[in-house]
Parts: sequence; structure tokens; C-alpha cells
Amino acid sequence: MKNEFERNILVTGGAGFIGANLVCLLAKKYKNYRIINLDKLTYAADLDNLKEVSSLDNYVFIKGDICDEVLVKDIFRRYGVDGVFHLAACSHVDNSIKSPREFIKTNIEGSFNLLSIAYEAWHNGPFEVKERYRHARFHLVSTDEVYGSCDSGLFTESSRFEPNSPYSASKASADLIARSYIKTFGLNVTISNCSNNFGPCQHGEKFIPTVIRCALIGENIPVYGDGGNIRDWLYVRDHCQALDLIFHKARPGETYNIGAGNEIDNLTLVKRICDLLYKFKPNGGDYSRQIKFVADRPGHDRRYGIDYSKIKKDLGWRPSTPFNEALEHTVRWYIDKI
Repeated sequence: MKNEFERNILVTGGAGFIGANLVCLLAKKYKNYRIINLDKLTYAADLDNLKEVSSLDNYVFIKGDICDEVLVKDIFRRYGVDGVFHLAACSHVDNSIKSPREFIKTNIEGSFNLLSIAYEAWHNGPFEVKERYRHARFHLVSTDEVYGSCDSGLFTESSRFEPNSPYSASKASADLIARSYIKTFGLNVTISNCSNNFGPCQHGEKFIPTVIRCALIGENIPVYGDGGNIRDWLYVRDHCQALDLIFHKARPGETYNIGAGNEIDNLTLVKRICDLLYKFKPNGGDYSRQIKFVADRPGHDRRYGIDYSKIKKDLGWRPSTPFNEALEHTVRWYIDKI
């Protein structure tokens, strides 16, 4: 295929939540890049989230599995892929507890497949990069859950991996495989570990969409345990801006934590969402009356806390959307969708 674009960027999982937001950012911002979206279109994917870029000349969608070696090799060859944002993953912790096998296959084997094919395409051998791929980069998008539960202080990039669910264990495994490709083969890889994302396009099984949906249809709003589990909430569009910056500006081999400093316990967050729902749809009354505490899930980490000072210092990134503003925008988006 004739290469009429300056760069050819493969985004895996680009029909998912973070992936769709990232694809839209990249395709609109970099008209000189071809953005190739590879997605298996499992239940959590939604091509409707990509309508704003689906007709752009620099956007290509391919339905397929990252574990399909023949397909991925063909994509690299056909398009001359010289950049990867790897987001494709099974990601719901509850599902990983019920059916861990698919998480192991997709998150570990799929990541290895992509890394090995990128190495084969871009290198002649360890630390021997082909001239035309001197600029090529592979960015792996990971999670703060690889660090386990944070009883005090904050996770840094040097924190020890202590994953507690099949999901987080599979993501930690992918991180370590990526690290091995940096250290052993000299592949230009960067890694980021983000806190909990929220915003438009998130699948309905996730925490914030579940709260909104249950409240609006009059069902119980489930809250695990005592509701005291604490998360740092990162607006997805701020996250995507950080990914863009890391891909283009970070030194090879660097790892960055991406957080927002928005630590809040689940019960407080649910009540805040209920207040916003009442503000926009007061006919539903006091939505907080629908809160129901349910049995905690096995291995539920109590708290995640992210130190993102490294990305602020090195790359000048910081979240640009105030939490309350982002939460209000998210609630409005789901009200319109439901």
C-alpha cells in the first residue's frame, strides 16, 4: 500500500472506552497520520462512539483479534505501522474473577503477540533498529491496579507490583513482558499506569455508568461492602492527552503514572452522582434512597493512590478538567444516552 501519511499508528481496542476517546483525539489532531483501529468488537466495544471520525480519510477500522498473529503481521506490513497505542484488554475485574482464562489469553498472550511483531517489523536484531523505523514507538496502556492496594502514601513508578485480581495480574504480566522487550531487545516502548477513568463512552458495567443507570430506572444502586473503597478518578479526555504526550515526547523505556489527585470513596461518589441526577432530573426524587450495600467482591483493593509528579516534571502534563466539571459532563452524557 502506498504510504501517503507521515505516520501509521495502530490503536488496539479503539472501539472501547479509552480507545474510542483516544482515536477521536488522534484522528482529528493529526491529519497527517493514518489511525488504524484494530478491535475485536466484544461486548464492551461500540462503533457508535467513533461516528465523528468514521468518515475521515485518515481513519481505518479493522475488526480482528490482537492474538491473531497472521492478521497483526499483515496490518504491520500492509500499512507500514510505525507506532502503536496498545489498549485492547479484558478489563472488568468482576468478570476476571468469574472467567479468568480470557483475561490471561487477551491481556498476556495478545500483548506478547503485538510486542513480538513490532520487534520483528522494526528491528534486524536486538538493539539493531531498521533505518526507516528509527522513530517507531510502542506505547502500552496499563493500570494502577498492578500495584495492589495502597494502605498509605501513593504509588510511584518504582512501587512493587502486588496485583490481587486475575485482571490486575494479567496487566502486570503484560507490563513485565513489555519491560523485557525494552531491556533485552531495545524496543522503543513506553508504559503508563493510570488511575480509574471515567467520562463519555464507558461501558454500562463500570461503576459510574452502573450508578447512573440504576438510579434512573429505579433499581437499587449497588455499593460493595461499606462503600469505603477509595479510588483516584481520572477524566478520560485528560488521560488521552497524557497518552498523546508520552507517545510523542517521552524518552524510550520510560514508565509514567497518570492520575488526577481526585481520591474519593465509593459511597461519597455515589451520593454526589445522586445529587447531580436530582439537579438534572428532580422528578426522580432523592436517588440516594436507592443505595443498597452488597457483599464485597473477593480481593477488593481498599485504596489506590497515584503519584503523578514524574509526568508533570518530565512532560509538563497535569489534568486540565476539574473533577466536578468532568463528573457533571459525564452524568449529563449518560442521561442523554439512557
